[in-house]
Amino acid sequence: MIKLTRINKQEKFWINENLIEFMEETPDTIISLSSGRKVAVAETAEEIIELIEKARGTVMIVQRECGEIIEQ
Repeated sequence: MIKLTRINKQEKFWINENLIEFMEETPDTIISLSSGRKVAVAETAEEIIELIEKARGTVMIVQRECGEIIEQ
């Protein structure tokens, strides 16, 4: 999950990045979820992509470490 900021720049919330269907910058960033819900956020699409890459990289590291433990 990634932590984002609502458009009011005061409220933070977590979102499952796997549910993001697409993003638009109009100029605010609007995230469309697979459920059909749309959420306006303060972050740019590029910032969100970086957060997703970081979150997925962390998962890959944990999976690799767990795999090494199991193999031993």
